[in-house]
Amino acid sequence: MAAESFAHAAEALRKGDRDRYLSTLVLKGDDRDAVTALYAFNADVASIRERVSDPAPGEIRLQWWSDALDGEGHGVVRQNPVADALLDTVARYNIPAGTLHRLIAARRFDLYDDPMPDLETFEGYAGETTSTLYQLAAMILNDGTQVETGDAAGHLGVAHAMIGHIRAFGYVSSQGRIMLPWSIMAANGVVEGNIFSGQASEGVVEALGQVADLAASHLAKAESAIAALPGKLRPAFAPIAVLKAQLALYKARSSGPFAVAPDDADWRKIARLAWWTWRNR
Repeated sequence: MAAESFAHAAEALRKGDRDRYLSTLVLKGDDRDAVTALYAFNADVASIRERVSDPAPGEIRLQWWSDALDGEGHGVVRQNPVADALLDTVARYNIPAGTLHRLIAARRFDLYDDPMPDLETFEGYAGETTSTLYQLAAMILNDGTQVETGDAAGHLGVAHAMIGHIRAFGYVSSQGRIMLPWSIMAANGVVEGNIFSGQASEGVVEALGQVADLAASHLAKAESAIAALPGKLRPAFAPIAVLKAQLALYKARSSGPFAVAPDDADWRKIARLAWWTWRNR
C-alpha cells in the first residue's frame, strides 16, 4: 500500500496546502515522498478547524493522530493513506514522535476563539507548528540523522507563520479569530470590534505593517542561517523564495488589510523555487 499511500498524500497536499506541495517539487525520490507525507499530515491537522462545527470533534481528530503516532489502532490507522505514508516516513527517517505530538498539541489553539495574546506566544506557536516542519524536512534530507539547523528553521518558521497570517487576516478575522499577537494590535489602539467588523482603521494597518516588518527581519536572519548549512539540506528551506515574494507583494498591495492578498501564479512560484534551489546547491 505504501506507493499508493504516498501518491494519495501528494494529492491531498496539492489540494490542502498548495504552496508546500509546490515546494516539494524541487526534492527528489524518496526524500520528496517523505517530506510530502510530513506536509500532508500537517495539512490535515491544520485544516481540522475548517472541517468541524465546534472544538469537540476537532479534539477527537487531533487525538486520533496522537493515537496513530503511539501505535494504537494500528490496522485501522494504516487504512488512512496519509497516516500510512507518515508512519512509514517516521519509521524510515527516525522522526521523533514527540516532535509531532507537540505539533498536534499546538494546533489545539486553532480550535478555539481565544486571541493570540502576545509576540512570545505567537513565536512559540510558530515554532511548534512551522519551524518544526523545516527542521524535520532537513532531517529527512540528512537521511534520518538529526541535524542542527541553527536559526534557519526557527526564523524561517516564524516568518512563514507571520506572512501567512497577515495575508489571511481578512479571512481569519471573518471567523471571529485573532491569530496575530493581540499585544501588537492593542498597542496600536485596535479594539476587537475593528477587526471583526472589517474596519480598516489606521491602527489595524499600522499593526499589520509592524508584523510585516518583523517577518522581513526573520526572513533576513533565516537567509543568513540557511547559507551556513550544508548544501544537501538547503532544499528543505526553498520556500523562502516564495515567502519573500509574497511579503513584497503584500507590502506593495493597493487593497485594504481585509482584502485577499495578491499572489504569484503557480508557474512563477515553481520558477522561484527551482532557481533558488539551483543557486543554493
